Amino acid sequence: MGESSDTTDRLSKLNEFGTNPGALQALTYIPEDLPADAPLVIVLHGCKQSAEDYDHGSGWSELADRHGFALLFPEQRRFNNLFLAFNWFEPRDSCRGYGESLSIRQMVEQVVCDHDIDRQRIFITGLSAGGAMTSVMLATYPEVFAGGAIIAGLPYGCASTVRAAFRRMCGRGGPTGQQLAARLRSASTHDGPWPTISIWHGSRDHTVDPSNVEDIIRQWRTLLKLRRKPSVTHLVDGYPRRVWSDAKGHELLEEYSITGMGHGTPLKTGGRNGCGSSGDYMLDVNISSTHHIAAFWGLGATKTVH
Repeated sequence: MGESSDTTDRLSKLNEFGTNPGALQALTYIPEDLPADAPLVIVLHGCKQSAEDYDHGSGWSELADRHGFALLFPEQRRFNNLFLAFNWFEPRDSCRGYGESLSIRQMVEQVVCDHDIDRQRIFITGLSAGGAMTSVMLATYPEVFAGGAIIAGLPYGCASTVRAAFRRMCGRGGPTGQQLAARLRSASTHDGPWPTISIWHGSRDHTVDPSNVEDIIRQWRTLLKLRRKPSVTHLVDGYPRRVWSDAKGHELLEEYSITGMGHGTPLKTGGRNGCGSSGDYMLDVNISSTHHIAAFWGLGATKTVH
């Protein structure tokens, strides 16, 4: 077993998980009496956050207790990035088989083996730099994940330097949609099936410009061979949701635009289906992205009805 009893709040440190070329830390949350073949969700914190911060705000461990799935929280170290952001733009960290992306893959494998996880139900989500790193993991290891959720993130392959990363965050320049689609397709030799994708972004996000949403959609819509026009457009908890489905009606790609929200993870902290706690970059806007993402993945929550 790679897990230790050293805990801070709700999470436990995972001390051994392969060669760890990206020099990341790893924490887990394993509910009591977790059944065999349970799902696993990987959660990537944002800039200036810790794994504990993000779990406390997002409420993922609350949902894990309710619905019986395991959690893995990769965590950045300050000597890798002064602002504790995952290095999603660095070529040495964003290519399959190298750096931080390989460290996260190794963590996943350790938790899968330690806790008899169902390999067909492994999911990943993250905020901001963690959202961009979610894009990296979905692109470079698509065979590992059944689904991913990118919150206030960026498309895979849009930057390879710090300067370019800041420009993309501001919505300036960058590769064409065709180039982004090609970079996603060439990030691995995988040929399907592909993860389902959930995208969340505030319409008034001044840290990661909302124009990145359309780039992410275009990137995955091209790969999944989906039509340009959404299959469904409707309101959920007062916010617009777009859905792209395949010919059989399976929802493969969804996008929530949280109108009026700035940079952060959308939360509903109270009432039915509420979880988490508001704080820096954890924004109570009366919709729980945590709950809806879990439902989209079929993790025990009630699926969105339209």
